[in-house]
Order: sequence, then structure tokens, then C-alpha cells
Amino acid sequence: MVLETPRPIEDSPLQLRDVAIPTPAPNEVRVKVHACALCHTDLHVIEGDLPPHKRPIIPGHQIVGTIDALGANVTAYKEGDRVGIPWLHSTDGICDYCRRGLENLCPNARFTGYDADGGCAEYTTVPADFCYSIPAAFDDTHAAPLLCAGIIGYRSCRLSNIRPGENLGLYGFGASAHLVIQLARHQKCNVFVFTRSDTHRAHALELGAQWTGRAEDTPPELLHAAIIFAPAGSLVPEALRVLRKGGTLALAGITMSQIPALDYALLYHERTIRSVANSTRRDAREFLQLAADIPVQSDIQTFDLAAANHALQALKKSSLQGAAVLRIS
Repeated sequence: MVLETPRPIEDSPLQLRDVAIPTPAPNEVRVKVHACALCHTDLHVIEGDLPPHKRPIIPGHQIVGTIDALGANVTAYKEGDRVGIPWLHSTDGICDYCRRGLENLCPNARFTGYDADGGCAEYTTVPADFCYSIPAAFDDTHAAPLLCAGIIGYRSCRLSNIRPGENLGLYGFGASAHLVIQLARHQKCNVFVFTRSDTHRAHALELGAQWTGRAEDTPPELLHAAIIFAPAGSLVPEALRVLRKGGTLALAGITMSQIPALDYALLYHERTIRSVANSTRRDAREFLQLAADIPVQSDIQTFDLAAANHALQALKKSSLQGAAVLRIS
């Protein structure tokens, strides 16, 4: 599926088209794609919320498949190995951020489905150092959402500073939050879910939420930490309103609508707001191992590749339960 020019997803801008099968460069592998999950970042690329980096572009950055060709110098994998490819496609490895373990902030980072063609296709390539073995506990379609929704959710949890037994608030309950609640419950946290959708509130309760409501509602207890997944800046003051002194609010989206002016009293008492930018290879390795150990169960709705526009339209309308996953033959 190829995007020529960013347009609203309602216009069905992705086009099913034959393209040349890519050849892996030195240090790269070529992956025959089996499944590719979709997320809001795909929408931001397709609709132009993120400035275009490559035209045309094949989107998709939650990819599971098998390696079918090796570029020169690749020794860590062999043909037939099953791997996953996430958002972070490569970094320069030499900048100050990379040297400090913050490769997610590398100024020369490239991203799958944005700077490099992604997984809404039968084949894609990736540097061998930036793909990951998929635990045997997961089949292809259920593994795909772990590659962004899961990894970013894991990093958001870490950066929220939530501790076992504390109260965690989740704003929005889609592909990422339904995985994060399983991590939090594994840590014996009390989870409070804020979402407009009756269906999503019911789903949250099934997965162990202690309480559910809308953003403007007040939970029975204040939160030690909160994560906003929905790209709505209006949620920031609502989350701060029910955050304990010294609590942390993590913003998990890559972009967000304007945050309204804040009454300083909402931020006072050493509350922290921090954004979550991309992820590191360490995040990916740690999360995939933890997800297999728990094990995390991803709820999915599958679509054929040709229905990618339809799947993304459903994602935009928040009419999915769990994650949308494209099956690639």
C-alpha cells in the first residue's frame, strides 16, 4: 500500500500497487512480511500531521515476518528466522544521545514507515541491528501490536515512574493501553481507565481495571501516575486534576492537539509532565521478553492488506477493540 500525498484517511489515500521487491544493502535483512499492525502514528503520517519525509512511502511499523535474504556482513540472523520490526529503523550510533543510551533522541534517527518503507507490503528491509526475534509464545498477528503499541506502552510506564501497588491512570483505551493495563496489573498496580467509549470501558474492566469513567470524572482515589494515549491536549489538565502531589503524567503520543492554558495550581506540588519520544532497542528487547513471561494477550481485529484504508478509518473513529492488524499473504 503506497501513499503518494498526505490526505485525510476518509479519502482512502493508500493505493494498492505493485512495487519492486527491495534488495537488502550491506548489514540489512529482507523480511517477507506476514502481519503489520496499525496505530495512530500511521494516521499522523498518512494525514500529514507529521511533515512528509519520503514520497511516496509505504507506511506500517509494527511488522512481523521471516527473513528471506541477508545483506553482506549479517551474521546475527539466518534465512527463515522470524523477526519483528518496530518504529525505530536506525540511528547514527555516534551522536551524544546514542552514546548516552538515548538513541530514541538521535537527531539522525530514521523511522520505519516514515523515512524508510514499512510493512504495508509483502517485503521490506531493515538493518539487522534494528529487528528482534519474536518469542514463540506469540503468533504473527498477535505479535504485531507488541512492536509499537507494546514497546511505547512499556516505555511510557517506565517514564511515568509508577511503582508496584500504586494507582495508574490510563487516558484512552486502544491498542497500547490494553497492553499496558496487563503490565500494570502484573506489577499489582491499581488501574483507573478514562475513555469516552462504553465498549472500551467494558473491555478495561474485563482486563482488570479497578475503575473506569470519562476524563472529566473523578476516580475514587488520586493517581500516583498517569499516561495519556489519546492525542488530545485537552486531557492534560484533566489528568493533572486527579494526580497526587509528586506524581508524573506521561504523554505517549508522537503528536498532540494544543494543550490549553494551565492553572499553575494543577502543576504545583512537584507534579511532572513528560513526553515519551520513540523507543530504544533496549526497550524492545526488555518488553518482548516481559510480554512473553507474563504472557501479554493482545486483542486484535484482522484485515486484509487491501482493506488498510478501511482499518485506519475504524482506528480514527475509535471503533476498534484492541489493535488493527493487516494480514500480508
